[in-house]
Amino acid sequence: MTDKIQDGIQKNIVGIGSFFREALVNRGVPDDTAVIAGGLVAGICLVAVAFIVYKIVCAALVRGVHMLIKKTTVTWDDALVEARLFSRLAHFAPVLLISASNRAVFAGMPAVAGFVDGFVNLYLIMIVVGVIFSVLDAIHGISQRTNVFSGMPLKGVLQAVKLIIILIAAILTLSILLGKSPLYFLSGIGALAAVLMLIFKDAILGFTGGIMLAANNLVRVGDWIEMPSAGADGDVIDVSLTTVKVQNWDKTIVTVPSYSLASGSFKNWRGMAESGGRRIKRAINIDMKTVRFADEEMLGRWRRIELLQPYLERKQKEIDEVNRKTGGDLTVLGNGRRLTNLGTFRAYCEAYLRSHAHIHQKMTMIVRQLQPTELGVPLELYTFTSDIRWVQYEGIQSDIFDHLLAIIGEFGLAVYQNPSGDDVRGLGRALAAKGAAHS
Repeated sequence: MTDKIQDGIQKNIVGIGSFFREALVNRGVPDDTAVIAGGLVAGICLVAVAFIVYKIVCAALVRGVHMLIKKTTVTWDDALVEARLFSRLAHFAPVLLISASNRAVFAGMPAVAGFVDGFVNLYLIMIVVGVIFSVLDAIHGISQRTNVFSGMPLKGVLQAVKLIIILIAAILTLSILLGKSPLYFLSGIGALAAVLMLIFKDAILGFTGGIMLAANNLVRVGDWIEMPSAGADGDVIDVSLTTVKVQNWDKTIVTVPSYSLASGSFKNWRGMAESGGRRIKRAINIDMKTVRFADEEMLGRWRRIELLQPYLERKQKEIDEVNRKTGGDLTVLGNGRRLTNLGTFRAYCEAYLRSHAHIHQKMTMIVRQLQPTELGVPLELYTFTSDIRWVQYEGIQSDIFDHLLAIIGEFGLAVYQNPSGDDVRGLGRALAAKGAAHS
């Protein structure tokens, strides 16, 4: 709004008030009453004109900007419309008009002019707070449409900023209403701190926890977290200033206070997701009675397995060289070095993993024996898949162990398994048949 237009509107409103006041005086109305009535009419006209100006700005500017945004090819600017930023900016036009015309319209009523000034200042605080909130909401909306702030728990940070803005607006509002300096209220906050901490203990703890989560980037939307104490095991779907919402794998929603995450212990699987590999750590229990040295028949059968050919060739040369140097009697099993079926199967497992298309070849890969127990010798596979998605990961892991369990018989090994009811019944039938044969 230009100064020329504003001056014209102001002069017309003042003229209407003066005309009405003079008409009342000419009809014998006392001057004081006529001044009040004239000022009231001028004030009504000022409010009406301000409302019309607001509608014009909304129709011409706000709608025009909205239509322009809808025609653009980008999507991030739609967040500005959804946050109602331009609609709230339009409120500045009537406020500026009333503020500039107030003293002239109510020239004869300083008390009314002061009241209007206070009202305008309060309204201006509301507009500024609304505009700032719209900007913050727009930033959050843009972050959801793009990857600009994907690595930050933005919602909690924005809520903290909003809380600070509300506190500042509350102090300024009280300052205007009570006619005190804002420093007066700031000095009184210290005296109320103990009472506020007692009354709003949970809110303050949640606020502090939310700030810690945001500052240290402990949790963000999309993370998979585990917190057994809170019954949380799933994806984070919302991170606010005081709470974190987790959607468990059974689709239930758990709300965890921010201070519980900040002060307690939980597991975040984000590192796994960012690394690009998901760990497999599972063992096959080998029956120790089936472990033995390899004979020529086994070696001949194993040489036909392509994955084992490089290992057998390298290992056999190494063993022959050592045995030639030692010169022992190789007809005795305890003399010299020999291949075992368990060691060869371990080499096969490693070669199989290195040739697998879905195993991450740049991450740790170990096939190792663990401490033998009453359940046999555990042969553990420690490796990482290149696909971290849950369903695909489970499929890859299952396929690997399906293959190894199916081929383990080729190495003369057996998987240990506790006797079942069928095994006991089969043994009973065998013993009964043996007893009947002897009788």
